[in-house]
Amino acid sequence: MKNHNLQTIELAKIAVEQEHCLLTEDGAIISYTGKHTGRSPNAKYIVEDTTTINQVDWSRNNKMSVEEYTALKNKFLNHMKNNKTYSQDVLLIRDSDHSVGFRVHTEYARHSMFVRNMFITEDQAIGLPEDPDLYEIVHIPSLLEEPKVIIAVEDKTILISGTLYSGEIKKSAFTLINFIAPITNSFLPMHCSANADKDNGNVAIFFGLSGTGKTTLSAHPGRTLIGDDEHLWTDSGITNIEGGCYAKTVRLSKEKEPEIWAACETTGTILENVVVKDGEVDYDDITITENARASYSTDVLDSAHILGYVNKHPKNIIMLTCDAFGVLPPVAKLSSDEAVEQFLLGYTAKVAGTEEGVKEPMPTFSPCFGEPFMPLKPERYAELLKEKIDKHDVDCWLVNTGWTGGPYGVGNRISLNITRNIIDLILKGVMKEADFMEHEYTNFSIPKMEYATKNVMLPEIGWESEEDYKQQANKLMDMMRSK
Repeated sequence: MKNHNLQTIELAKIAVEQEHCLLTEDGAIISYTGKHTGRSPNAKYIVEDTTTINQVDWSRNNKMSVEEYTALKNKFLNHMKNNKTYSQDVLLIRDSDHSVGFRVHTEYARHSMFVRNMFITEDQAIGLPEDPDLYEIVHIPSLLEEPKVIIAVEDKTILISGTLYSGEIKKSAFTLINFIAPITNSFLPMHCSANADKDNGNVAIFFGLSGTGKTTLSAHPGRTLIGDDEHLWTDSGITNIEGGCYAKTVRLSKEKEPEIWAACETTGTILENVVVKDGEVDYDDITITENARASYSTDVLDSAHILGYVNKHPKNIIMLTCDAFGVLPPVAKLSSDEAVEQFLLGYTAKVAGTEEGVKEPMPTFSPCFGEPFMPLKPERYAELLKEKIDKHDVDCWLVNTGWTGGPYGVGNRISLNITRNIIDLILKGVMKEADFMEHEYTNFSIPKMEYATKNVMLPEIGWESEEDYKQQANKLMDMMRSK
């Protein structure tokens, strides 16, 4: 098969010479995706077949008939027959006992390079299954005028067109795994990051939506990164679903995020929609998009786990939220029932400037911390989470990485040092041994220990007016209760 399993260096050369990509001095390539610089939420369709008809949550997912899908698939196949494409044979799920095979066809070399970064290649996998269950992804951006992502479970095929944004490849495959895993094995797929001690023990899971610090905080000093975005909780423990990282680069700092910075200066990395000025990458410039990203294999990270999985269950689950209202305490201990409640809420807040028309903090709720990628009912995933938390006696926490001393525009964001200190105390088992009290305004259980100044530990103290805080707290908690 021509252009089959080309190596990263070969693909990068084609991308620069034929696809208008730029090459940095460090060997990374810079790619632009045109008008679509992120996922198109309404573009995803799941084919209604005998497998999906009674399983998919159709109130949250668009459906497509088998007949319409078949007609579209024929268009894709005809295009592939008459035009050059690139293909990669790769895997998802690092634990080889549960790996799923993919053959990914792409119109452009840069997307084939992305697949090699984000999926698991043959040279990364250890103990590959001889004949993995094989699915196909066909990504032909030029075929349709508008974005469309079609997932056909029974036909084992994903079709993508109308968009150059690479993330559609990654997230459509993740969506498929999120359908298969709970139904086939009662495994829990999770939109989360995960890390472990150097001896592969003391595993921690980090849930959180974009902007909460999931990627940054999971790259914790002295710990090994299992993965930064997609994991599977099997009967054996935690395994990374993918083979790479797709990190946001907006306002990337060498001092605060040294590993991501170093990865961006590595041969084979793809810098997507970043701005270049006078030959230099400017991560602070968001004129193209705030969703500029870097795609790189976990192999380039010094702290990455060599296998990408550990046959151990987590000791801690940390749910991250960026509360722009300045209401939530920096850390709270959750019971398993409270953890499930927060999992189903998936709360964070958008701040002014992130989207057109957003003038003040806007609450955002995404069940399972990844609603767009979860085709089953959220309660299905929540039931699995509760079962595993109780079975393995996991400690659960809510950590606020947002504002204190007032809402966005008045208070200040909780410092990264304070949050890292909190995470460190949790992971070392110190936080769980503290005495706890019920926070008057949020009813969360918070530690009495002094891990930060009192006006941060008790957010109401940091506000100029405790009455204003109380009103804001009532407003936020009412929103949470109404969900």
